[in-house]
Amino acid sequence: MFSNMGLEALSPGQVTFFVAYAWSLSLWIFSEYLNRSKKLLTSGDYDPVEASDTEAGKAKAETALHNEQASNCSTNTDHSKQNPSKTGHLTLEDAWNSGLVRCMLFDLDAIQRERATLKAMSEFGTLMAWYFVCDRTPLLGEAGKSYNRDTFFFIFVVLTSVAFGSSLQTIKAPALLNRPQTEEWKGWMQVLFLLYHYFEAREIYNAIRIFIAGYVWMTGYGNFHYYYKTNDYCIGRFSQMMWRLNFLVFFACLVLRNSYMLYYICPMHTIFTVLVYGCLAIAPQYNQSNAVIFIKMLLCVAFVVLCWDIKPVFYALWKPFTWLVGYVDPRKPSDDVLYEWYFRSSLDRYVWIYGMLCAWIHPHVSSAFNFMDNLPPARKFIVRGAVLSVTTVISYFWYTLVYCLPKLEYNQLHPYTSWIPISLFIIYRNFFPTFRLHHLRLYGWLGCITLETYIGQFHIWLKTTLPDGQPKAVLSLVPGYPLINFALCSAGYVFVSHRLFNLTNTLKSAAVPHSNNSLLLRNVILMTVIGLGLYFTCFGVMAMFVYP
Repeated sequence: MFSNMGLEALSPGQVTFFVAYAWSLSLWIFSEYLNRSKKLLTSGDYDPVEASDTEAGKAKAETALHNEQASNCSTNTDHSKQNPSKTGHLTLEDAWNSGLVRCMLFDLDAIQRERATLKAMSEFGTLMAWYFVCDRTPLLGEAGKSYNRDTFFFIFVVLTSVAFGSSLQTIKAPALLNRPQTEEWKGWMQVLFLLYHYFEAREIYNAIRIFIAGYVWMTGYGNFHYYYKTNDYCIGRFSQMMWRLNFLVFFACLVLRNSYMLYYICPMHTIFTVLVYGCLAIAPQYNQSNAVIFIKMLLCVAFVVLCWDIKPVFYALWKPFTWLVGYVDPRKPSDDVLYEWYFRSSLDRYVWIYGMLCAWIHPHVSSAFNFMDNLPPARKFIVRGAVLSVTTVISYFWYTLVYCLPKLEYNQLHPYTSWIPISLFIIYRNFFPTFRLHHLRLYGWLGCITLETYIGQFHIWLKTTLPDGQPKAVLSLVPGYPLINFALCSAGYVFVSHRLFNLTNTLKSAAVPHSNNSLLLRNVILMTVIGLGLYFTCFGVMAMFVYP
């Protein structure tokens, strides 16, 4: 019976996801029904017209409004059922009082209380189902890729012009590498990165390698800057970062039966984030010593040389994790399942350390820029001219001697030279105070959702069509009209990516507390036990009825 329904084409993981999705969707709809019924019941206690004419009626209306607000805020205020015991040890009562467990037991109060979380889970599941529909079913068509240089750069120029015309914003002070600027940086790089994939613009391959190095540089820069400044090494903060990097990709792998390494940016950022955290979290009491920080960075370099530059060591280190970082393109079978991970991670194995170095010396470089800005006009002109001249000469030699090399030759030099264009860009982008004061909010907004747009491009903008497949085609909604199709698919793709960004953060807030390790441990155990229990249940049912 189940075979006739086509379930034999689904994996137990996919069935587990769709069962969990149906459960959360049903509970959310029921929670909305309960909430609406409660509102109707509350509003039925008085006549709004009559109530407005009497002081007693006004008091009654205010009481009803207060009750409704209390109901809507109950998720944040009902700590007795959300927090583990104050002893710091997990108990059976702690698990029993979990909102997730209470919802599974059909506790009406819990279902109402967790309405916002159930809504987020349902919407997330719906968008994951949309991934599946677009990329794993014949309901939507596909079209071949076609590259035209004029079209490629026309799209980027138009988008940049719109960004300048409608989203140019100013910050209060000309800070070096301020947050809006780095988000803008990520945004325009991501646009070119995505257009490179959509049109298969192979001629800018070397530029794409530099963009990816820029992202990895920001991993080192951003994480070092945060930890060094705040000394916040708590496991909750680290877990929130891991959730941010891997929550969406975990479900993309589950729903579409893909390997983690298909989305290689995710494991790269994850491992380099872990290394930055380890660098500073080990003996953090000595981090204010410049000598200790310098030694730690040298040890990071030594670690990379040992674990990446010596290939046998790399393979020996990662072989036990082949299940996690192994990958073989089904269209190009190979026996070396770790090659893709070695190739991708090796290209940017040093630049995250350079990112940490830049974060460390950031105050001194910022002071140098401010010093140059405050010089008398004549000296300022001379100093700026000298700096700009040297920067331009370096740019010229890097471009002619490195960037213009063929793909394979460039890849050999990239790990040792990617820091050069990054440094040059930082100098150019921050050279004048007015450059530091202004940023393009449109690109900054796109920069916030780079992870979602990176993962989503494979399935709701392009098409892979099979597990672990590379995106060789584009999603087609309007056959025969490639530019109209590009516009419509891009609009839906960006909308879905933005929603997934918001949902990831919403669910992170519900599941991964920052400063409550007992609650974090409880949530991890419950999600693991419930997830595995549901998986093995689905596996057993499918073994009996689908694969007899």
